[in-house]
Amino acid sequence: MTPLAPNRASPIGLTLFLCLFAGQAAVIAITPLLAEVASDFDVSTATAGQLRSVSGFAAGLAAVAMGSLVSRVGLRDLLVLGLGILAAGSLLSAAAPTFAVLVAAQVAVGAALAVVLSGGVAAAAAWSADAERARVLSWTLVGQPGAWIVGMPVIGVLGGASWRLAWLAVPFAASLLALLAVATRPADQPTESGTGTLQLLRQNRAVAGWALGELLAFSAWAGTLVFAGALFVESYDASPAAAGLVLGLAAVAYLPGNFLARRWTGAAGRLALVVLPIVSAGLVAVFGGYRPALWASGLLLGLLAFAGGARTIVGSAYGLEVCARRRVLAMRLRAAASQFGYLVGAVAGGVALAAGGYGALGLAFAALFALAAFPHILALVRGSAPPVAQAADDELLQVAEIAAC
Repeated sequence: MTPLAPNRASPIGLTLFLCLFAGQAAVIAITPLLAEVASDFDVSTATAGQLRSVSGFAAGLAAVAMGSLVSRVGLRDLLVLGLGILAAGSLLSAAAPTFAVLVAAQVAVGAALAVVLSGGVAAAAAWSADAERARVLSWTLVGQPGAWIVGMPVIGVLGGASWRLAWLAVPFAASLLALLAVATRPADQPTESGTGTLQLLRQNRAVAGWALGELLAFSAWAGTLVFAGALFVESYDASPAAAGLVLGLAAVAYLPGNFLARRWTGAAGRLALVVLPIVSAGLVAVFGGYRPALWASGLLLGLLAFAGGARTIVGSAYGLEVCARRRVLAMRLRAAASQFGYLVGAVAGGVALAAGGYGALGLAFAALFALAAFPHILALVRGSAPPVAQAADDELLQVAEIAAC
């Protein structure tokens, strides 16, 4: 991967890149190994896929419930805590003697992931100057596809020998490396209250619409990731190594989508949050229903990754904009949306796969993508703008702070 250009943003961007790399590595570790894990523990592929629903549910709950922690702990210490738990959960996953223990390990991984994602993306805004923020945020978010590009082939190759070894070599090792990088940062103080989350969602249409759109889009994208490896293995009799390689190559397309979309701000960004999910809906329907060859399915997944990279940075930047004074809260909502998305995506995908195969799975995810555009269509029709949402956020913050006294 191309290194960061030497500037003030580079150390911050690299540190946060490593954080999201570690978090995403723990998320994707199961993808090319799903069939092997299912076989090892004598459960169905659909059942094994629910490991991501378990960790997603745990991460979503942790993201919502970590308000009191945010008010007491600075971003550096927040990341240290999350990465430490992530390393422990990865180690337990590798050593799990039973499927039940593996489920418990995924709960720990999910809770840690919520902390790492929330703290990492919020730190991209808090630790950088205004002029550097877009660059730092973009490189921070590149950590997630970076885990795909580097981690997927390694996980796939090692998974051919043992899926347990793959957990040690990628998620566990990456968590330790990120932990060392974060520990070199100076300690910082908590910058915001952890209260007022539900009140903000109830009364601020801009924030609630953004959070709902993120949940639906992440559900479709996460579900696709959970079952893509199994689709390659079961549709084309591909080995775990081949499935991991194709997944890694497809993830390369995430990068140009990410870097292109970081320039989409204001009206262009809001329009992208309508167009990109609709395009993704068409792509994922074809991905599930049309499977002529492994290379063709890999190409379709690459196009989905391109659109996903663009949508993710635009959605994250929009969330930071509408919650400009409560960025950790915004990223907690984003982390909850992404991880509850794994729950919704894994469950919806498992049900669709059991009912109608991969064609039905593609249609289910297409519906979720299409629905993700709906809140932003309503916002465009109403003509509401982020500055209005920010003003409402300020008012609600004052109310929440008074109520918390």
